[in-house]
Amino acid sequence: MLSEAAQALHAVDAWVAVILPAIAVWFVLSGFDDLLVDLIFAARWLRGHDVSLDDSTGPPLPEKRLAVFVPLWHEYQVIEQMLNHNVTVIQYANYEFFVGAYPNDPETLNAISHAQKRHPQVHLCVCPHDGPTSKADCLNWVLQHMILYEQRSGKIFDAILMHDAEDVIHPHSFTLINRHLEKYAMVQVPVLPLPTPFLALTHAAYCDEFAESQWKDLRARVFAGGFMPSCGVGTALSRECVEQLAEQYANRVFDPECLTEDYEIGLRVHRLGLKQIFTPLGRRSIATREFFPQSFRGAVRQRTRWITGISLQSWHRNGWGRDWRTWYWLWRDRKGLLGNPLSIFANLLFFYGGATWLVAQTTGTTWGLENHVPALAWLALFFQTERVLTRSICCARFYGWSFALGTPLRVLWANVINTVATVHAIQRFFHAMATRTPLVWLKTEHAFPTLAALEEAASIVEQKTKAAAGK
Repeated sequence: MLSEAAQALHAVDAWVAVILPAIAVWFVLSGFDDLLVDLIFAARWLRGHDVSLDDSTGPPLPEKRLAVFVPLWHEYQVIEQMLNHNVTVIQYANYEFFVGAYPNDPETLNAISHAQKRHPQVHLCVCPHDGPTSKADCLNWVLQHMILYEQRSGKIFDAILMHDAEDVIHPHSFTLINRHLEKYAMVQVPVLPLPTPFLALTHAAYCDEFAESQWKDLRARVFAGGFMPSCGVGTALSRECVEQLAEQYANRVFDPECLTEDYEIGLRVHRLGLKQIFTPLGRRSIATREFFPQSFRGAVRQRTRWITGISLQSWHRNGWGRDWRTWYWLWRDRKGLLGNPLSIFANLLFFYGGATWLVAQTTGTTWGLENHVPALAWLALFFQTERVLTRSICCARFYGWSFALGTPLRVLWANVINTVATVHAIQRFFHAMATRTPLVWLKTEHAFPTLAALEEAASIVEQKTKAAAGK
C-alpha cells in the first residue's frame, strides 16, 4: 500500500516537474511587468510630481453646470435612497441628475418619479425601447434627454458625469472635478469600496484590488502616457469632449454594442488627443464609495462582464492600438485571460510543493521536487510575494493594517473568482460570436449602504486624515 502511494506521489512529482518551468516563465514575465508599474509610480511620487487639487487653498472657481447621468435597469430598491442621500450631502449647487430607465421597468420608473417630486434637480429619462440593452445605449438616450432639456430650459451644461445607482458621492467631488475641467477633457475621481467585515471575503477582495488600482496602478498609467479608462462612475467629460465624440462616432458618444462602455470611452478620448487626469487621493480622500457584489455568484457575474468587455470584446474591436504605449497598456488589461487560470495552477503547485516538503522534513525522506524546482520558480515566488505585500500596503492605507492582514487569503479567493469569471467570459463571448447574437447588459445586484455603513466609512476617512496630518 505504501509503495503504491509512493509511486503515485512520484508520478505527480514528475508531472509537476514538467509544467513548473512553463508556469514560472509566465509569472516572472508578469512579475517584471507589475514591478515596472510600481517603479513608474514610485519615481513620479518621490519626485513630488503628484499634485492633488483636493487640498487647494486657492480661491473657489465659478461652478460649471454639471449633468449627472445615472443609467438604470431594475434598480428600484436603491435609486431613491441614492438620490435622496447625494442631493443632501453634495457641496455644490450647479448640477442636475438625469436618470435613465426603460419603459418595461415600472418599479424603477416609479422610484425615480418619487425622487423627482422631492428634488427639482432630478429628471427622469425614459429610453424609447424596452430593456435591457446595454449601459452605453441607456447613456446615449440620457444624453439626448439632456439636450432636449437644454433646448426647452435654455440651460447649457458644461460637462457630463457618470454615476451608478449605488454610489455614495463625496460631498466635494464635484468641486474637485470643476477645478480639473479647467485643463482636462476627462476627469476620473477614484472609486473605493465601502469597508466590510474582515471575513466578508468576496467584497473585501474588491477592497484590496481597488485600493491598489486606485492608489497606484491608474496613476502610474497616466504618468506613463497611457490611455486612462473610465471607472464607470465618478467620470466627467467636458462638453467639448462630448461634442467631439458625437461628431467622430455618429452621435453615439457611448458605444451601444460595448459591454464596458467606461473602458471604451477612455480609449476614445485618448485617441482624440484630449487630456485625461486621474485625481490622486489627497488628505480628504475624495472618492466615490459604493458596495460591490458580496456573494461569489454576484462577483463572478460582474467580473464576467468586465473580462468579456475589456479583454475580449475590446480586443476584437480595437486590436492592439497604434503606438507602443497603447499596446503595452492593452497587454496589461488582457493578460488576465491567461494569468487568471494559471494562477489557480500556480497556487495548487505551491501548496503541493509545500505539503510534500513538510512531509519530507518530518519523515526524514528526500523531497521529490528537490532537484526539479528551477531558479525561475523561486524568482516567480519572489514576485508573487512582492505583489501580495504591495497590495497589502495599499489596502492598509485606506482600510487599516488589521484589515490588510487578510489580504494574502483574499488574494487566493480573488484568484478563484477571476478564474471562474474568465472561463465564463470566454464561453459567453465565443458563443455570441458563433451564433451572431448581441452581448447584453449583465445585471449586477446593487445595495445602497445603510446609515451605519456611511458613518463607519466616514470614521475611517477621519482617522486616516488625522494620522496623515500628524506626520
